[in-house]
Amino acid sequence: MLKIKLARIGKKGQPQYHVVVVEDKTNSGTRPAQQIGYYNPLSPTKEFRLDVKAYEAWIAKGARPTDTVRSLAKRNTK
Repeated sequence: MLKIKLARIGKKGQPQYHVVVVEDKTNSGTRPAQQIGYYNPLSPTKEFRLDVKAYEAWIAKGARPTDTVRSLAKRNTK
C-alpha cells in the first residue's frame, strides 16, 4: 500500500519536510515514488506547498495520506 507522508529534512532543531509518496513498509532512507510538496513549520506563515493535481491523482490510485498530511492538505486547499 502506498502512503502520502512527511519525510523530515533539515538540521537538528530546524525541521523541514517533503511531502512524499512511498510504499508503506519501506525503511526511512528509501527513495520515494514521488515528491509532491514541501512543509516548513518554522516559517512565520508555516509554509506548505502541495501539487494538488498529483496529490489527487495518487489518492485516486489508492494511496492513503497520513492524518497530518490530510489535515494540512484540507486546511490549505480551500
